Amino acid sequence: MNNNTFIIAEAGVNHNGDIGLAKKLVDVAADAGVNAVKFQTWKTELLVTKDAKMADYQVENTQQEETQYEMLKRLELSYNDFSELKLYCDTKGITFMSTPDEEQSASFLDGLQEIFKIGSGELTNTPFLRHIASFNKPVILSTGMGYLSEVEHAIMTLQDAGLALNQITVLHATTDYPTASEDVNLRAMLTIENAFPGIEVGYSDHTLGIEVPVAAVAMGAKVIEKHFTLDKTMEGPDHKASLEPSELKQMVEAIRNIEVALGTGWKVPTPTEQSNRSVVRKSIVAAKVISAGELITADMLEIKRPGNGISPTRWDEVLGSVAKKDYRIGELL
Repeated sequence: MNNNTFIIAEAGVNHNGDIGLAKKLVDVAADAGVNAVKFQTWKTELLVTKDAKMADYQVENTQQEETQYEMLKRLELSYNDFSELKLYCDTKGITFMSTPDEEQSASFLDGLQEIFKIGSGELTNTPFLRHIASFNKPVILSTGMGYLSEVEHAIMTLQDAGLALNQITVLHATTDYPTASEDVNLRAMLTIENAFPGIEVGYSDHTLGIEVPVAAVAMGAKVIEKHFTLDKTMEGPDHKASLEPSELKQMVEAIRNIEVALGTGWKVPTPTEQSNRSVVRKSIVAAKVISAGELITADMLEIKRPGNGISPTRWDEVLGSVAKKDYRIGELL
């Protein structure tokens, strides 16, 4: 990661269990100019009980009555698929990432990626956090559904297991698909940053559109994660709350524009402004004929453009001084 915002295009499970679709998602992400494309890796038998229910949003978005186990088994890609996707990402010049959902898959992914993303569901999973920390690689930690105390516990767990604070980036998130604007609470990202001095923060977005992640960058997010899909009308739990290819590209362009606009923070004139100063600003000008040796009073002066004479900031200094030369009406002092 560098000084620019690290943008993760979250493919997630929007491949619908088809590696061909997964590769098309990689193509879209690479074309959009993101830093990384991210999937999710799990073995269903290790992740969920066979009778676990789906989340309400999953039922609503899929319009199917099935268990989590059945849905996840249908969406599962094999380890060989992920190895193939990693190689495909390499050919496209984009960073491959995948979020592991259990320890076996985490160990597998350790051979494929240099950055680990921990999903919000694992924020309170102490053994899992320790396992991820054992790889000694940078970690991006999502905090959806979490209290600040739980975020603190997760950070301390990662640190106690060997990670340095500068290896951890914490993402504010709201685990709802899609997230309503009133539930975003972007200021919570700043709360996290202030609570843990030295840590980098970012935002994992599940709103519709691109405004909120762009705003997060303006507020200081170092990492942005956003779901995307080939087509929002496809069947699956996350497509409806994802960006389509053109929208993903627009988000990346907007974020990069915001990064440039944020600038250095130094309040100084730009080079363009320097040339405009004499045109737009004003100078102290003779309002009447002034003879050398006269005591200058306010009624002898006015303030007009251009600004390449004595600045009006020196008004009090000029008043009461003695004219050193003759001035005609309208001449800059």
